Amino acid sequence: MPTYEYECKSCGYVFDAFQSMSDPVLTTCPECGKEVRRLINGGSGIIFKGSGFYVTDKGGNKSSSTSGGSDKKKGKPEVGKAESTSSAAPAPTLAEKAVG
Repeated sequence: MPTYEYECKSCGYVFDAFQSMSDPVLTTCPECGKEVRRLINGGSGIIFKGSGFYVTDKGGNKSSSTSGGSDKKKGKPEVGKAESTSSAAPAPTLAEKAVG
């Protein structure tokens, strides 16, 4: 059941009423007994839980773009990086080939 906020038109008293959506709107102030109006508020925010709510979600696939760096975990080499071997000697340059 939603909570509605009311304000008295004469004394300015603001109060909340926990009512069903089908209940009639309150008309009298509990403080002075005069007319009240129901205020419009933003309500509570929507909380999305689970997958499938965002553009980046792909039908329950857990490896979406939010995982960040998942290519390393799968064993795929990174693009643009050469694999280095620490035991091999560096390749000779063109100048060293011409001299040697």
